[in-house]
Amino acid sequence: MSNSWKNRDPGITIRIIACLGILAILYIVFITVLVYLGLGYLPIILISTAFILSQWYFSDRIVLWSTGAKIVTKDQYTDLHTLVEQIAVVNRQPKPKIAVVNSSVPNAFATGKGHSSSVVAVTTGLLNLLNRDELEGVLAHELTHIRNRDVLVITLASLFSTIAWQIMQFSFFGSMYGAGRDRNNGGAMLIIIAISFITWIVSFLIIRAISRYREYSADRGAAQSTQKPKSLASALLKISGNMDRAPAREVRHLEGYSAFFIIPAISRESLFNLFSTHPPIEKRIQKLLDMEKSMER
Repeated sequence: MSNSWKNRDPGITIRIIACLGILAILYIVFITVLVYLGLGYLPIILISTAFILSQWYFSDRIVLWSTGAKIVTKDQYTDLHTLVEQIAVVNRQPKPKIAVVNSSVPNAFATGKGHSSSVVAVTTGLLNLLNRDELEGVLAHELTHIRNRDVLVITLASLFSTIAWQIMQFSFFGSMYGAGRDRNNGGAMLIIIAISFITWIVSFLIIRAISRYREYSADRGAAQSTQKPKSLASALLKISGNMDRAPAREVRHLEGYSAFFIIPAISRESLFNLFSTHPPIEKRIQKLLDMEKSMER
């Protein structure tokens, strides 16, 4: 058993297993309904295999591409690479790849299925905003996500949510234009819409349920590895305080991936504010300050 496995938060591990189980059941039910409605086994197998393989092999690349993150070398960002190396040694885990997003929105995220494909990304806005201790806390937070392997669940849940939403929209327009010609076909479309909606809701709730706990877990892991909970608390306060100052266009570009970020990138007018993927920043900061006090005793 690896050291990184031993250091994982058991709470996040239990939640990951539970969420993967729920997603698997949801996926089986969804396929069963499609078979019941007359879609052949071969198309279902091909579609399912394509979704799973594309998610497994390209999920991390899609996130990097969508956010505009570029992998950087040690020659390009020497201090950043050195800091990540030091944290990885303390955590006894392999050093991940490092990417930088050219954006004034101060933020960071981790992606990847496992250690071999893991990437820690930071924005130029974050590098310009934080001092060394604060940046160390943020990077340690992201490396804890990688160690806990919780990014994979968020990615899978996001995939199912997206697929269900697209199928729901396609079926809705199909029922509008096809129900008049074929009532049976229209009824089948309504069933697909209903099942897709349920799949979307469950995936949506899974993302929210695990995402909040995983942020607390990553905060705690970062504080333990750096022994500087106050520095991470200061970083969170700076990031959240400067989020509203970033150009709205840049924030909107990133808000679809808020579940991945250390602080959600959400514009003020966005409906995503009603369903935050993260716990309140005030509670996260207070927990870190409480850890700081306990370490001083």
